[in-house]
Amino acid sequence: QVQLVESGGGLVQAGGSLRLSCAASRIVTDSINMGWYRQAPGNERELVATISPRLTTNYADSVKGRFTITRDNARNTMYLQMNSLEAEDTAVYYCFIDHLWGPRSWGQGTQVTVSS
Repeated sequence: QVQLVESGGGLVQAGGSLRLSCAASRIVTDSINMGWYRQAPGNERELVATISPRLTTNYADSVKGRFTITRDNARNTMYLQMNSLEAEDTAVYYCFIDHLWGPRSWGQGTQVTVSS
């Protein structure tokens, strides 16, 4: 099982930016998709963005044009650049990897708080 460690969360004012990182403990050769979810208090977990091994990206409508997902295979790291942050973006953000074999890997979560 690969370990995922997120970083980069914090408190930011509305309109500001943050970059989240998700570092894998080893090279992942069997990923079929990876991305980010978020969960705000009282809400269900929401899929935010995904990126495929061929770098195809998909975004939730609520973040299109503001968030960008990228991956650096040389560093075994995935990023979520978040711009023009809104109070509604406040949530715990979780990264994940879907494997060809075995269960999904999850990070521990990182808190993002946007003050209005």
